[in-house]
Amino acid sequence: MAINESAENYLETILILSKELPVVRSVDIANELGFKKSSVSVAMKNLREKSHISVDKSGFITLTSTGREIAEMIYERHRLLSSWLMQLGVPKEIAAEDACRIEHVISKESFQAIKNHVKEQASPA
Repeated sequence: MAINESAENYLETILILSKELPVVRSVDIANELGFKKSSVSVAMKNLREKSHISVDKSGFITLTSTGREIAEMIYERHRLLSSWLMQLGVPKEIAAEDACRIEHVISKESFQAIKNHVKEQASPA
């Protein structure tokens, strides 16, 4: 299930917006990411063709099961990595930016090792 970083970012954004808004539209994604609506439309077409999203007649965007799986994986990585970096003393904004870059390139194995380490640190000895 190879997918590029840009597509992962769009799917993660759709997931986050779907938790905040009653419906997600291209304009919401464009506003959230600061992109032109035309760029978002092209990306949505690509995600629809790959069956990661569905778009109804009203233009409401919904993640498919594969799209949701990818989005949740990226979102989990983002949350855990940014919180871990902040625990290490990295300022919040920098931690969020770095987590956004790391979340796309880190292997499953390395992420799982970090996740396990964070859990061990969090649980009392």
